[in-house]
Amino acid sequence: MSLLSWKLHGDGKSLGAGEVVAPDERLSWPFTIGLGLQHIAAMFGATFLVPIITKFPPTTTLFFSGVGTILFLAITKNRVPSYLGSSFAFLAPIAGAMGADKNFGAALGGVVVTGVILALVGLIVKAAGTNWINLLLPPVVTGTIVMVIGLNLAGAAKGNFSKGPLDAIVTLGAIALIAAISKGFMARISIFLGIAIGYIFAAVRGDVNFDGVKAAKWFALPDFTSPTFSGSAIVLFLPVVLVLIAENVGHVKAVSTMTGKNLDDAMGDALLADGLATTIAGLGGGSGTTTYAENIGVMAATRVYSTAAYWIAGAGAVLLGLVPKFGAILSATPVGALGGAGTALFGMIGILGARIWIDAKVDFTDSLNLLIAASALIIGVSDMSWTVGKYTFSGIINATLVAMLGTLVLHGIRKARN
Repeated sequence: MSLLSWKLHGDGKSLGAGEVVAPDERLSWPFTIGLGLQHIAAMFGATFLVPIITKFPPTTTLFFSGVGTILFLAITKNRVPSYLGSSFAFLAPIAGAMGADKNFGAALGGVVVTGVILALVGLIVKAAGTNWINLLLPPVVTGTIVMVIGLNLAGAAKGNFSKGPLDAIVTLGAIALIAAISKGFMARISIFLGIAIGYIFAAVRGDVNFDGVKAAKWFALPDFTSPTFSGSAIVLFLPVVLVLIAENVGHVKAVSTMTGKNLDDAMGDALLADGLATTIAGLGGGSGTTTYAENIGVMAATRVYSTAAYWIAGAGAVLLGLVPKFGAILSATPVGALGGAGTALFGMIGILGARIWIDAKVDFTDSLNLLIAASALIIGVSDMSWTVGKYTFSGIINATLVAMLGTLVLHGIRKARN
């Protein structure tokens, strides 16, 4: 099949009972374009939260998410429908790499190295399969790493909250109310909508500086920035590779289940594609990418898995990335609103780690699983760090090592003993 040709499903307008639109099919173009716009809306809130929080250029991040999505579809030969949006796993290492002196280039260098390593993992998977991933990253490990990444950011949420407590309280309250009274798509973007309400509240109170918005152009290329490479910064990003592997593997398996097609042989291509997309984003000034659960939700609700809709979404994101005034509005988000959103968001990331444990039925009556996860959590959340020369191994890195090596070594010893 040509990359830009799809079989028309039925009459192109409707689905029969139990039918799905496969990745290599499409509905009529008006319906397909509408679905593409829906995918843009689904990814929008989460994709923009990352640059808003990290102070990366929002339009640059959006531009590269669109480029990454198109690249992903091309490399997977239209077999795996996916949108590549900003990954929350990058929040903690970006904050650590930028530090007090806001070293944007060093953070980008970490994004680039993460992407290169993930792409290499994709090539290894294409050659050797995925069994080694399951051995290296069982659910007890991935759940622990995701939880540590979220809860390690509690201090950042507190710092932003304290700089604008009233704005933060309004934002957090709005997020909670929207989640309580809405359902479906509105509930999935409750954090973004809460930030919008907090933003408006702060603007009415005069807490928002719109000088950058007034100065920004309506149409222009995104702000491209080159990375710099610092070993002490790069080491902060290594745990993110493990999270991206788990997210991509989970995405491919979810699409396989929903479409009824075995896509295990596409796993390597998916990892390679996300790795290259993340690398390109880091080289130009954007944040790292990952597959999006929000867009899986759209596919599950519509039963349309057509990659044509994702080509529309990717192209749309690229076009939106060419509107600097739009990005300037987002960049002006008040710090207090970010504190309110971070309080909810970072906690949610932590709870997602617990969900991995629950979904995989991790046995915490097993004393080894309990010891490994508990120790890693305390190390990561309290940020127990140590320094060797100019390299600092942060709590997230140490927690990752404890979770991975602890699981391999201790369970290996037990197995050998038995």
